Amino acid sequence: MPPALEIKNLCSGYGPVRVLKDICLSVPQGKIVSVIGANGAGKTTLLMTICGVVRVGGGEILWEGKSITRCATDEIVRDGIVQVPEGRRVFTHLTVAENLQLGAFSAPPGTDIAAEMEKVYSIFPLLAQRRRQLAGTLSGGEQQMLAIGRGLMARPRLLLLDEPSLGLAPKMIEIVFEVIKKINEQGVTIVLVEQNAYMALRMSLAGYVLETGRVVLSDSSERLLANPQIRKAYLGQT
Repeated sequence: MPPALEIKNLCSGYGPVRVLKDICLSVPQGKIVSVIGANGAGKTTLLMTICGVVRVGGGEILWEGKSITRCATDEIVRDGIVQVPEGRRVFTHLTVAENLQLGAFSAPPGTDIAAEMEKVYSIFPLLAQRRRQLAGTLSGGEQQMLAIGRGLMARPRLLLLDEPSLGLAPKMIEIVFEVIKKINEQGVTIVLVEQNAYMALRMSLAGYVLETGRVVLSDSSERLLANPQIRKAYLGQT
């Protein structure tokens, strides 16, 4: 089976500044692949480039065997790729239910919005309890749940998660990662960008390490967790 997402020699950046340099990456259908690295390594730029927000400067992005290298962001979303951005970015002045409804803006024609919302509520029962509450009054962890739920409303086949554990309490981090696992078990392929390297690698099939816009190491997650270099640099272990 061909990979769900394949990136070949990808270069991109902002104006004259090239951030990503010759990135190669492969994500198997139905699996979780992690991208780890320090702040400024280019992880968010990678996701933004896949989504078409940052223009490709070179190389190719293949989604289910089809090039999306020059596609507009709205086309990419309609084709099944959805990003949950870093920092949650919920609409604080709208209710939980209204945020979820906005997530369905690019859902396939004929989508039963109410049924999709109930699916989200089944994954996040706490959101069901808060459905009429303003998103700005939610805790950080609840806002992260809402951000992921909003992404699911577009019925993605590939979910790009950018730092889902950022700023969360340890208990909430565990809950969020359990939810990510559950979403993947429902057949959604996931690219997980995460500074919590241990949690990310523990639940993914493979991992890529970015440094200054380049992939410096890639391997199975199991091998990366056992790699002394990774243990020292990203796991705080010796």
